[in-house]
Amino acid sequence: MIDLKAVRANPEKMKENIQKRNLNINLDAFLEMDRKIIQLNQEIDTLKASKNTFSKILPTLSNEEKQVKLAEMKVIWEQEKNLSETLKWLQDEYNSILYRLPNFLDETAAIWPDDSGNVVEKYFLEPTKFDFEPKAHYEIWEKKGWIDTEKWSETSGARFWYVKGELVFLQFAIIQYAMQKLSSKGFSPILPPVLVREPAMFGTWFLPAGEDGVYRVNENDDDLYLVGTAEVPVTSYHAGEIIEDLSTPIKYVWYSECFRKEAGSAGKDMRGILRGHQFQKVEMVCFCKQEDSQKLHDEMVAVEEEIWQGLKIPYQKLNVCSGDLGNPAMKKYDLEAWMPGQQKYREVTSCSNVGEYQSRRLGIRYRNSEWKTQYVHTLNGTVIALSRCLIAIIENYQDKNGDVVIPEVLRPFMWWKEKI
Repeated sequence: MIDLKAVRANPEKMKENIQKRNLNINLDAFLEMDRKIIQLNQEIDTLKASKNTFSKILPTLSNEEKQVKLAEMKVIWEQEKNLSETLKWLQDEYNSILYRLPNFLDETAAIWPDDSGNVVEKYFLEPTKFDFEPKAHYEIWEKKGWIDTEKWSETSGARFWYVKGELVFLQFAIIQYAMQKLSSKGFSPILPPVLVREPAMFGTWFLPAGEDGVYRVNENDDDLYLVGTAEVPVTSYHAGEIIEDLSTPIKYVWYSECFRKEAGSAGKDMRGILRGHQFQKVEMVCFCKQEDSQKLHDEMVAVEEEIWQGLKIPYQKLNVCSGDLGNPAMKKYDLEAWMPGQQKYREVTSCSNVGEYQSRRLGIRYRNSEWKTQYVHTLNGTVIALSRCLIAIIENYQDKNGDVVIPEVLRPFMWWKEKI
């Protein structure tokens, strides 16, 4: 959530921010509601003060005086009731805009209204070339029987799948490789729950903004949500806390199942395993002081690059532009791996600096050098989306016989096998 004091103090800066992000938000209407809410609260407080005064003097009044005062107070009670009802209605309208106000952009973020303005800052390796016609990943695994294309729809419907055989071992090899790499960089492993309550979803911005893509479970009983990223429970791990010592950033890494409805993507990438309702990821979240977040963001992206360079998968690094950023992010980098079967780069990682946006909602603070509390900065990144990593390896490491060569960094986790 944005700092309202900053918006009130410099509304033109927020208007510029909204315009750069290509969002449709009427800030003038929001600020008018903000002023009206302040005014209503003041009027209600005045009426409550009058009621309190009446309560104190009531025992001292004669019966005749009491009747006069009771008539006056009846009017005040009615006024307070009407103002309170107006305030509640206005507050709901106000909150619907407040929760959509975007974070202020980092000064180094790329500026453009849509994803066509994402800036390629770096390439790693040339796109893979073959002396034969390369196949798409689904053509290879159909021949190998690695993913069941019939039973998934019978059991769970579209966009689910069974991973089988040697591909299972390859997936776990990727997880072990990524977890070990991040652990060596000072990230503490954690295994979070994937069912969370509404405050965790709201605190990390996934409600109400992303409600269409979220699975809700036992609405009239437990009322839990399946997470689309375990960033939700891990960031919420420190909700309501004051971290006494943040001289060194707190860094977590984990592997988890994730779930999303894929709302709005009907008909896209239906073949294969690029998009699914259930998928697995290795991710990271960091908590740090404000002055450390930009440097830490660069370090997190560097770790993602090191992992993908170790796999020797060609990729491009994108500075994601303002019109393609989610509202919480001040700045984001994506890595897009080369997919020979599609002859294009596709997103495989992301890493965002969201500043105080989540910590304000979740109430996560730290004590600065003057022993005053400040909101922490949170950062998050998808290091490995397993299905997309499998696609990248299958398509870039295929040979003319239809086998897949195992990247060298993964062989220690696969009994030193060279291909599958």
